[in-house]
Amino acid sequence: MNDYHFKLIKFAGDFEWHVHQDTDKVFFTLEGEMIIDFRDGQVKISKGEMFILPKGVEMKLSAEKECHIMLVEPKSVGNTGGTESELTAANDTWI
Repeated sequence: MNDYHFKLIKFAGDFEWHVHQDTDKVFFTLEGEMIIDFRDGQVKISKGEMFILPKGVEMKLSAEKECHIMLVEPKSVGNTGGTESELTAANDTWI
C-alpha cells in the first residue's frame, strides 16, 4: 500500500542488534509475546499490542516461544537495517 509492506512474520529466539536509520517501524503482535531490547532498556509487546519504534534506535528482537507479528514499513527496508549477516533477506523475498 503506497510503497509500504505489511509483513507477517513468525519467529522465536533472538534476532540480531540492528538499526533502521531512515524510517520508523510499526510492530503489531498477533500471537505470543515479543521483546524489543534497546541499549538502555526494553519493551514487551503482547498479543494485540502495537509499538512504534522511531528511526535511528538500535534494537534486538526476541521471543521465548514462537511469536507472530505484523510489521508495517516502507517496501525498501531490509530486515536487518544496514547490517549484513546470515539473517539478512532480500526485499520482496518470502523467508
